Amino acid sequence: MSQYVSRLAGTLAAPPRLRFPGHHRRPRRVAMLSVHTSPLHQPGTGDAGGMNVYIVELARRLAAIGVEVEIFTRATAGGLPPAVELAPGVLVRHVDAGPYEGLAKEDLAAQLCAFTHGVMRAWAGHRPGHYDLVHSHYWLSGHVGWLAAERWGVPLVHAMHTMAKVKNAALADGDTPEPAARVIGETQIVEAADRLIANTAEEAGELVRHYGARPAKVAVVHPGVNLDRFRVADGRSAARARLGLPGDAVIPLFAGRIQPLKAPDVLLRAVALLLDEDPSLRSRMVVPIVGGPSGSGLSKPEGLQKLAAGLGIADVVQFRPPVAQDRLADWFRAASVLVMPSHSESFGLVAIEAQAAGTPVVAASVGGLPVAVQDGRTGFLVTGHDPADYARALRRFVDAPHLAARMGGAAAAHARRFGWDMSASATAEVYTAAIHEYRRRVRSHHG
Repeated sequence: MSQYVSRLAGTLAAPPRLRFPGHHRRPRRVAMLSVHTSPLHQPGTGDAGGMNVYIVELARRLAAIGVEVEIFTRATAGGLPPAVELAPGVLVRHVDAGPYEGLAKEDLAAQLCAFTHGVMRAWAGHRPGHYDLVHSHYWLSGHVGWLAAERWGVPLVHAMHTMAKVKNAALADGDTPEPAARVIGETQIVEAADRLIANTAEEAGELVRHYGARPAKVAVVHPGVNLDRFRVADGRSAARARLGLPGDAVIPLFAGRIQPLKAPDVLLRAVALLLDEDPSLRSRMVVPIVGGPSGSGLSKPEGLQKLAAGLGIADVVQFRPPVAQDRLADWFRAASVLVMPSHSESFGLVAIEAQAAGTPVVAASVGGLPVAVQDGRTGFLVTGHDPADYARALRRFVDAPHLAARMGGAAAAHARRFGWDMSASATAEVYTAAIHEYRRRVRSHHG
């Protein structure tokens, strides 16, 4: 378990492990904040993605080890119940803040006061000390968490998930830079939080370099994968039969939100190059794109379909809507390879899920993907976003039909290192440290 948690002190190369005496208890109940996307939403739609999966799985596993979780999220439809039990020990609370529909993520900052008011009203119905800690996700939630933690007299643990400065340094063509208000807001949260959870050591280093985070309060906890759901199961052939896919096809898969940041266009351009080089591939290649428009991709919801038509590959590309997690696992099993040409990824949870299902990954060497993918063993990492480079990587699976199976076996073994149980235990250790140091600081302040 301790390999999943580290503290940055002095150097990023060899951070010391966290160890806490047994009398420092875990929290009984955590208030988890997710303002802009609900854990009940379907990943791959709108702003719902890996962070939704992260929050749901983490909350479930925390509850399983005795840490109750109440997740506050913005209500996005009328008539929703005030609270929904997601799992034993996990409650989702819907907070009215702004119009239910049609509110872009960029406009949510104006609703933070209303959201904070809803959180405070829920807290007022409890006895003092109901929540032991606040864990906020993404910068919008961080601002609510900052105020709530101060008001309740508890520590704040924050997870960025993505950072404006990192995203702006790696923008896709035509993508919109993150606003200065977000950069300022993230800087304030980094200063205010008692603990910052980063997905990888690289993300931890970015918090220190770009935002001036104190290394001593940054902890690295790798996200996990649901190993009961994402597994090899009955294999590639059976999954293809269930999905109506040809058993002998080369199938490079894209799964995720369709937006410039995720760069699905790179996959399409790479496929066009492959078919130009070898027209015979056209009869034995299927390229599924599983997901829906999101973020800046909403401005051109049909853009990817038009690109496929313009490249002359519309006949091999299948556009499929977002699917439930069990169905997504079948798409992963069916694929020859998952392709992730993202411009930025804090971790790349989809890459671990695909590998757990026995499928190798071709991914951009950005963010946490070099942790998620073992280059040359469980897939291939590509520097940059030149479609020709991705075409060359995909060509290896065309030329060596057994490569997908061989790498897939190694990928499944690699993914087993990332179970959510370990992530939850490590996160609980971070909570324990935050509570202990917060109380010690309060005692010191009061003499």
